[in-house]
Amino acid sequence: MDSHDVLVIGTGPAGEGAAMMAAKSGRHVAVIERFAEVGGGCTHWATIPSKALRQAARTLRAARDNPLLAPLRAQLNIDYPTLLSSASSVIDAQASMRRRFYERNRVPVLAGAACFVDAHTVEVRNEHGGTERVRADNIVIATGSRPYHPPELDFSHPRVRDSDSILRYEGNPFVVAIFGAGVIGCEYASIFLSLGCKVTLVNTQQRLLSFLDDEITEALSYHLHEQGCVTHHHEQFARLQTRDADLVLELVSGRRIRCDLLLWANGRTGNTDGLNLEAVGLTPNSRGQLPVNAHFQTGVPNIYAVGDVCGPPALASAAYVQGCRAALHLIDPASAAAHPELIPSGIYTLPEISSVGLTERELIEQRIPYEVGRASFKNLARAQLSNERIGMLKLLFHTQTLRVLGVHCFGDGAAEIVHIGQTVMASNDINNVRFFTETTFNYPTMAEAYRVAAYNGLNRLT
Repeated sequence: MDSHDVLVIGTGPAGEGAAMMAAKSGRHVAVIERFAEVGGGCTHWATIPSKALRQAARTLRAARDNPLLAPLRAQLNIDYPTLLSSASSVIDAQASMRRRFYERNRVPVLAGAACFVDAHTVEVRNEHGGTERVRADNIVIATGSRPYHPPELDFSHPRVRDSDSILRYEGNPFVVAIFGAGVIGCEYASIFLSLGCKVTLVNTQQRLLSFLDDEITEALSYHLHEQGCVTHHHEQFARLQTRDADLVLELVSGRRIRCDLLLWANGRTGNTDGLNLEAVGLTPNSRGQLPVNAHFQTGVPNIYAVGDVCGPPALASAAYVQGCRAALHLIDPASAAAHPELIPSGIYTLPEISSVGLTERELIEQRIPYEVGRASFKNLARAQLSNERIGMLKLLFHTQTLRVLGVHCFGDGAAEIVHIGQTVMASNDINNVRFFTETTFNYPTMAEAYRVAAYNGLNRLT
């Protein structure tokens, strides 16, 4: 039986982060992957393919809106399966690159499904029925998650899809209903709207993406509405009627929504079933997630859980950092815990959203004196040149110390722009809103929104 210092189950971002950090620290590491290629759901059927689809839809919409291409507008009719095919080359490139990471760091990839025998032993069962046992001092569970399937819905129906199977849909929908208005639901609403579909978004909550700053969610709601999206808030699923040519989604309120395609995007389930966690005394919650401490340790000290399998924020970027942090802790138990407050969110709607730090609502609840600085993209030369004028940058800073407390961005490139603010917030030396007024930004750039927003906020101080 092979023995290792660290055994990682899963090769998505969380597993990769743990494996690479442990290997580069001189530990003997192995990973277990039950699929044919490394990369996990992020690479093969979630983040990468969905973002490739989004990019294709964004490019198509930009071409249709470009007055220079007006003579070609009639030819810009590309069906949904064709747009999906644009993701294949990116997926292959990502999988190949990640495979090389393991090879270069001499981390063997054991093919098969993992099943715990005890707290230090895992059995690997391959697709041909063969088994082998592997022992490790420390084990990191990074098995990810999958879309939640309520038992009353028949996902074998060709018109009923979740966020994984929608990327294998071979039809060309015109009327789309999306149940669930979280990150995934809002992203796909943007994608289908860009393809010219009629979209109805059903939200079980009172407002969209309530964890974000209120002003940002209001902007998203407005722009989805402007693109033709119909949103129903505070609704619950009752039943689904399937007919020969379409579906009828029935809600508890009595509302009936006809659609060609239903995308169910209401929650995810951690991939813990099949791991035989009973053998080590671990019990996941009803959504298959494992509770962990600040160092990502489970109730069994030598077993860690990272990424989607331990719950929110369920972001690929956060998962990688969690994997690294877990590996650092098992190497050095005195290592510091992660700082989740500085993990940015990236939501790839059209336009996209990104934020880091506190929201206005949180600052008010905590009674922290703050001021707001805003910069509208429509006033920036770079946004005018690229004709991407929708959006804003919003800075929240302490009225006395001038420390930057939150950065919220809505608009093209938001997920890139936010990192400037994140870097300033993470530094004790430069975390001051005046940094943005004293720094020279290239012109014309989107980054100069920080200077504009900082002056806007400082001018409000009394």
